[in-house]
Amino acid sequence: MATTRARTASRVAAVQALFQSEQAQDNPESVIEQFVRHRLGDLPGDGGFEEGRVPAAEAPLFVRIVRTAVAQRNKLDRMLAEALPSDWPLARIDPVLRALMRAGAAELAMSQGAPAKVVINEYIDVAHGFFSGDEPRMANGVLDRLARQLRPGEFAS
Repeated sequence: MATTRARTASRVAAVQALFQSEQAQDNPESVIEQFVRHRLGDLPGDGGFEEGRVPAAEAPLFVRIVRTAVAQRNKLDRMLAEALPSDWPLARIDPVLRALMRAGAAELAMSQGAPAKVVINEYIDVAHGFFSGDEPRMANGVLDRLARQLRPGEFAS
C-alpha cells in the first residue's frame, strides 16, 4: 500500500510541477530540479502537502511523468483537444485540470508503465483532491478516450 501512495504522491507532484511550469513560464527542467531538491521525499523540518511538499513521492516516477509530458506536449495536447467536448478547447480548461490531464496523458503514453485503468483511477483520485465539481468526471472521460487510443490492447472489445 505504501508504494501505491508513493506513486499517487508522484502523480500529485507531477500535476503541480506541470502547472507551475506553465503558469510561471518556468523551464520544466528547473521545476523538476526544484521539486526533487526541495519538495519531494522526507526533508528536514516540518510540513507536508499544505506547505507544498509531497513527502511520499517517488522522484523517478515524478521525473518520468513530467519529462514525458514536456517532450510529447504537442502530440498529447492534440490528443487531449480531440478527446475534449468541442465546446471546451484545451486553452479554456482550468490550468490545474489541464496539467492533470497532461500528466495522465503522458503516463498513458509511457511504455512499461502502470496499467491504463490504474493510471486513470489514480488521476481521478488526484482530481478529487483538487476539485469538488465535475472536473474529475471530465478527466475520467478524456483519459479513458486517450487510453483506448494509446493502449488499445488493454481494452477488450
